[in-house]
Amino acid sequence: MFNSSAPRRSRTFLILSSIFIACTVTSFAQAKLTPHKVQLKKGKAFTLNLPENFEIIPAAEGLKRVRFFAKSPDGRIFVTDMYNLADNKRGAVYILDGFDEKTGKFARVIPYMTGLRNPNSCQFYTDASGQVWFYLAETHQLTRRIFTLGETKPTDTKPEVLRTFPDYGLSYKYGGWHLTRTLSFAPNGRLYVSVGSSCDACVEKEKVRASIISMNPDGSDEREIARGLRNAVGLRVIGENVFATNQGVDHLGLYKPDETFYALKEGTDYGWPYCYSSKGKIYKDAKFKRASACKDVPAPYAYFPAHSSALGFDYFNDDADDALIKDGFLVSLHGSTDKRIGHGYKVVIMRKGKGLEDLITGFLTRGKVLGRPCDIMKIGANAFLLTDDNKGVVYLVRKK
Repeated sequence: MFNSSAPRRSRTFLILSSIFIACTVTSFAQAKLTPHKVQLKKGKAFTLNLPENFEIIPAAEGLKRVRFFAKSPDGRIFVTDMYNLADNKRGAVYILDGFDEKTGKFARVIPYMTGLRNPNSCQFYTDASGQVWFYLAETHQLTRRIFTLGETKPTDTKPEVLRTFPDYGLSYKYGGWHLTRTLSFAPNGRLYVSVGSSCDACVEKEKVRASIISMNPDGSDEREIARGLRNAVGLRVIGENVFATNQGVDHLGLYKPDETFYALKEGTDYGWPYCYSSKGKIYKDAKFKRASACKDVPAPYAYFPAHSSALGFDYFNDDADDALIKDGFLVSLHGSTDKRIGHGYKVVIMRKGKGLEDLITGFLTRGKVLGRPCDIMKIGANAFLLTDDNKGVVYLVRKK
């Protein structure tokens, strides 16, 4: 299953191009969702709602704040774990090992690295000489180290620090928000890194805040790709396009602004903190003024309900993919920190110019949080892994 996850680049680019041009001519109906029982190892049982012809399986349990996936060149699944919501140094990277196709479960969860500061994202890159590198994004730094195929602990104990980031954590005097850094490699070898803002809404002191940068694999030739993105936690290069989810400000109330999704254009300012999106249209934030107002701020590729916290996503375009998800993005809506708002706590199908369709619901039921979806990684036609950073579970979702 895992070996089929990487799409052919040329085919992906062509299909993604068709999304920009022609996605509005196809009609998609909301699938009927049915209750699916989820049984965890510690005896806890509950139901989540999925299409009848799909199943959801707890593939790995016992983790903490499990976050984003990466697949190593030797075919193994690595996943980050930030431990909890505090600014801590108790994070880890785990290897999900011994996958059983029949049961849909991993036999082992192997600690690859521990004692990390809020590790949100890791990636692998193979250079022109064939050397594999492991990249890790923590709150305060981006590092890389030589990776040896098959290793279960780093054999390179002297990582290179490629970039440092503002690291004052949660207690800084003007906010100290957004501890995550997310990584994604492009086919041409460029590494993209997202860095969230330090606050809900402010004029930043550090240029790298609220931006996405790119660099060569060795950290050279750093460029700013986009700015004005309050907190672009979800970041993925697919084909020739760099896509990102972004979380809007809190101070405008319960129903605005949108959480947004962008196909990034290099050199673009997406408006924060001066401008925001509401139902896909751009408005000025009365709290901030600038000479150009919002006339040059682009509308999002797609948008989600306010405070639904759009995070990880992946694109499904295999010939064998079910019509329900084919040529669509699956997006994790992590859910508002204030569960009373009730937005999010689900996985949705998103297509440009179309309404959102629910794929998995039930993570918030009668005021009780049963999970918070974080990252999605396709592992084959009609199959993906999903992290829940609230209950520390990695789910396998696949067509029966």
